[in-house]
Amino acid sequence: MAKYRKKPVVIDAIQFKVIKEIPCLHGVAKEHNSMDIAKFMNVPFLKVPTTPNGTPEGRTYIEIDTLEGTMRADLGDYIIRGVKGEYYPCKPDIFEKTYEAVE
Repeated sequence: MAKYRKKPVVIDAIQFKVIKEIPCLHGVAKEHNSMDIAKFMNVPFLKVPTTPNGTPEGRTYIEIDTLEGTMRADLGDYIIRGVKGEYYPCKPDIFEKTYEAVE
């Protein structure tokens, strides 16, 4: 078996996160940065579930169209723009092990 090293590639990414908590009838509603992600992806809107996912916060994920089909990005996940302009979600622990910030 041969060993391989991943080539260094600079990517663009944005983290899906809560930007504001708003008191509401059911506790706290959380405003996410989904509009920033839509702008990053150059799309007019993101696919958002039409019903709450069972948590008090309600909608805590978005759907991303990838080369492999539609994938779910949970709160905390990063959305990465690949080398060919494609987008895909990445879990934070994998992202932190794979990428480092560049200036």
